[in-house]
Amino acid sequence: MPTTIRKGLNISLKGKAEKVLSKIPISSDYAVKPIDFQGLTPKLTVNEGEQVLAGSPLFVDKYRPDIRFASPVSGTVSHILRGDKRKLLSVTVAPSGEQQYIQHPVKDVKNLLREEVIQQMLASGVWPFLKQRPYGILANPGDNPKAIFISGFSSEPLGPDIDFALTGEGEAFQAGIDALRKLSGTIHLSLNNQVSANSIFRKIKGVETHTFVGPHPAGNVGIQIHHISPISKGEIVWTIEPQHVVSLGRLFLKGIYDVSKVVALVGPEVKKPRYFRIISGANITPLQSYISTSSNLRHISGDVLTGANIGATGHLGFYNTMISVIPEGNYYEFLGWAKPFRMKKYSVSRSYFSWIFPDKEYTLDTNVNGGQRAFVMTGEYEKVLPMDIYPVHLLKAILAGDIDRMEQLGIYEVIEEDLALCEFVCTSKIDVQHILRQGINLMIKEM
Repeated sequence: MPTTIRKGLNISLKGKAEKVLSKIPISSDYAVKPIDFQGLTPKLTVNEGEQVLAGSPLFVDKYRPDIRFASPVSGTVSHILRGDKRKLLSVTVAPSGEQQYIQHPVKDVKNLLREEVIQQMLASGVWPFLKQRPYGILANPGDNPKAIFISGFSSEPLGPDIDFALTGEGEAFQAGIDALRKLSGTIHLSLNNQVSANSIFRKIKGVETHTFVGPHPAGNVGIQIHHISPISKGEIVWTIEPQHVVSLGRLFLKGIYDVSKVVALVGPEVKKPRYFRIISGANITPLQSYISTSSNLRHISGDVLTGANIGATGHLGFYNTMISVIPEGNYYEFLGWAKPFRMKKYSVSRSYFSWIFPDKEYTLDTNVNGGQRAFVMTGEYEKVLPMDIYPVHLLKAILAGDIDRMEQLGIYEVIEEDLALCEFVCTSKIDVQHILRQGINLMIKEM
């Protein structure tokens, strides 16, 4: 029986991608950004001007140097960007004319021991595909998770069709699953009720399949973990994106670090929303011909609730499979919420008239429509969070630095994406995701 998610919210946003896969020119450069990896202290291993191959390590984890972060392309290290106190922000590689890979041994993963699979993953740079719950940080190779979770569908605003993105990748996906089974005996694959009978997910062996029905955040792996096997204190699970499972499979089938993936270009400011095959970390400049010529846009690597603002010439994030483009909201509106007859405005409550037109799609911008106010109990968060926790109490415990209360209120089960809708519906304009990450970082430091 499917698990029905009743709490949540599907945001009616314009610009969903058509199921068309297009080609674009190779990007001028590709970047790997340490900020994409929670729980990482990077240590640089290359210099500007150095030649690298696809799969060459650019930096490692200072405290776990066996975890490598590899170049997605072959070419020249063109720029190393540092911030305050020489903090490493990104390593950029300008590609060469022909893609050349570091060649790793091609092995039948079914005949390998767990330690051999881990060593192959560490040596090749694919280990960062795995994230640990709790905390949403890099997985530790020394841990033994109780299970690995994969979400086979996206429910976020304008989320990509993962089934379409994996077209033709059945062999590589199965090889990736076989490798993951060596790391944990239990692999949970969650699908929605719209997966076709011909989907590659229907043909995969060695996984426990679950079906979820309902609004966003039903597609979030954290919500799925909560309903399948909640995380208790002392327990660890790992998560991985479906397209990273494919890249993992390519490693064992071909012996190369191939992080090309299908990415959806979406949003109300995209003239032709569709899919593109892109190498991870690509500069998004070649996509500008598909985007509105307005100068007042926000380019987001990821979805509109959790993605990062990368600008028109930024780089695709390591874990992102969509690029969202929406108008900036840097304006003031006369009378604000009190303005009558706001037929074109979207509202979660019945402040405007969007509730009369449930199927209408809207052009939403980044304007938060007000400033931060008193943090009060309204029950809004609970309406969009399908978990048995009290989000407002948890956030207040974080602000108070009360670790015991944070544990009791469920901090082990959530990361930013799980509470993103709480931030969206919040009338107090509280920066929920930032506060939650502060609490997680405090837990890591103290525990």
